[in-house]
Amino acid sequence: MKRAIYAGTFDPVTNGHLWMIIQANRLFDEVVVAIGKNPDKKTLFSLEERLEILREATSKLNNVRITSFENQYLIDFAIQEGAGFIIRGIRNSHDYAYEQAIRNVNEDINPNITTVFLTPPRNLAEVSSSLVKGLIGPTGWEKLVSTYVPSTVLQRFKIRQAHQRSSLRE
Repeated sequence: MKRAIYAGTFDPVTNGHLWMIIQANRLFDEVVVAIGKNPDKKTLFSLEERLEILREATSKLNNVRITSFENQYLIDFAIQEGAGFIIRGIRNSHDYAYEQAIRNVNEDINPNITTVFLTPPRNLAEVSSSLVKGLIGPTGWEKLVSTYVPSTVLQRFKIRQAHQRSSLRE
């Protein structure tokens, strides 16, 4: 069985992430989507929320499993999961240089795990979680953000915005 790992922070998951998961699902027998938990990194959504969002967003895909890992390198997590492949997204030359360096280190650790680079379509190439979070707030943000994230993420953003507005009024 060809098992692949696709890991990230997914704070929040974007349509670019979903494109990657869908492509990996077409290429491999099983795709393990893993949220890397970094206790030093401040996230907008909790780990539990991100797991739930990813499960909702990928619910129609067969052979996709959502999980998390912490305190270990991705390559070690891939070994633990019995994965032969690590999926990475390449949006630009900067991503490529960084991911290639990580790939080389991973190969030194375990040459039997192959890193597969996928390049998203142009309309998703510049979408990032940081970009999306930066768009929240001004009038009309919902329409703009809806083009970059799945509906489950948009709904959670709307709930957070409503809570923020109501707490400001109190």
